[in-house]
Amino acid sequence: MITPDQVYENIGVGYAAARRPDPRIHQLIVDALADANSVLNVGAGAGNYEPTDRRVVAVEPSSAMIAQRDTGAGPAVQGVAEALPFRDGTFDATLATFTLHHWTEIAVGLREMRRVADRQVVLLFEPAESMKFWLVEYFPECMSLPTEIGAPSVDYMREHLAVQTVTPVPVPVDCVDGFAGAYWGRPEAYLEPAVRASISSLALLSPADAERGAQRLRDDLRPGVWDDRFGHLRGLSELDLGYRLVVTG
Repeated sequence: MITPDQVYENIGVGYAAARRPDPRIHQLIVDALADANSVLNVGAGAGNYEPTDRRVVAVEPSSAMIAQRDTGAGPAVQGVAEALPFRDGTFDATLATFTLHHWTEIAVGLREMRRVADRQVVLLFEPAESMKFWLVEYFPECMSLPTEIGAPSVDYMREHLAVQTVTPVPVPVDCVDGFAGAYWGRPEAYLEPAVRASISSLALLSPADAERGAQRLRDDLRPGVWDDRFGHLRGLSELDLGYRLVVTG
């Protein structure tokens, strides 16, 4: 089994250049953290969406991701969600964005988040909604990846956390963070290898499957087949693709 640190040691190089925090999503997260003065960012990656106006510590398994953190970012500890190296109640809040589907034991990681802080703020994708995204038609092999099969739903979160609010996070058409759904209205972007390399569900495909999917999309874009089916999306300012901000406490 490929562990989270192995995933990003392999695909994480250059990640920070393509995965910049979108300011609109960032503001939703800052608001959700409320008055928390200390935050532990779990599965922190390169540090996207960490607030800059309070004390932040990051936990991240991949040294390749830690190396890409901004020089002014808070300290980072190499470790995993399932064994956070902190005492009970060390932080006011724990934060996890676009990371739970990579954890080895999600329930254990959520329990650890509860242990070190009373408040949890989690940004995830609702699997049932993600299945409806047009990109899946072109890269169907994504849905067979362990990271997608094991992705937790909001209902799963309710079983393990005292969820207070669940807020839809629509994706702006000009989203600057290159996660999987970022280019829903700019399909040409998914043809770029560098873009696919920053999206774990595409980067983890075999080279043959990734190229096959890109060719399917390329073939539909040239004669206008994609636009006949989905071109109405280009005129929207944002779209709900199933991303959800889950807040407890």
